[in-house]
Amino acid sequence: MKMRLISVNVGRPRLVLYEGDTVSTAIFKDPVSGPVRLAKLNLEGDRQADLNVHGGVNRAVYAYPVEHYDFWRERYPHFPWQWGAFGENLTVEGLAEDTLHIGDQVCIGSARFTVTQPRTPCFKLGIKFGTNRIITEFLESGRSGFYFSVTEEGELQAGDDIRVNPIGTDQITIAEANHMMTAKSVPQELLERALASPSLSPKWRERFREKFAAQLIAR
Repeated sequence: MKMRLISVNVGRPRLVLYEGDTVSTAIFKDPVSGPVRLAKLNLEGDRQADLNVHGGVNRAVYAYPVEHYDFWRERYPHFPWQWGAFGENLTVEGLAEDTLHIGDQVCIGSARFTVTQPRTPCFKLGIKFGTNRIITEFLESGRSGFYFSVTEEGELQAGDDIRVNPIGTDQITIAEANHMMTAKSVPQELLERALASPSLSPKWRERFREKFAAQLIAR
């Protein structure tokens, strides 16, 4: 399957009204043309508003599969669709949650990334789409996209080929991580594999550690 970068999308925090309060959000991203410089924490022209849930070393760049767009267009036909609709920095073709593993190396242009975790939606996705219904739909669909850390800084642009250097099938996939986060009971072997992954982001590692401990107590 062809793997390529469809669009590079960036945006800076802006203030929006939400339930009577003013909220800062950077979920509004716009496609950009030409080469874009990638640093350790951000693409050029991009920032995150809340570093508790987005950004930082382990969530520096968010990618979303272009293949999911048709699914969402059917459910939200009146939404003003463009690339970056889900707040993703990279709209990608050929990468999927059920084949991409935590720790896989992804090369685009002269930049290299490491897969660290799925995306968990926050209320700001509801702000973007005008309904909180999409938060539940997003979680239940498994169409989460994935976060990258930056292994090598560089430049990339729409149209670049994507190469994946797999770390090995003994590592969990993004789809498995999504299932583990929402399932009431998870096989201990799967939790052990997740916890053994050096590339798993610290927050997801802590959640899996808590689930692992809870299941041991419940035995």
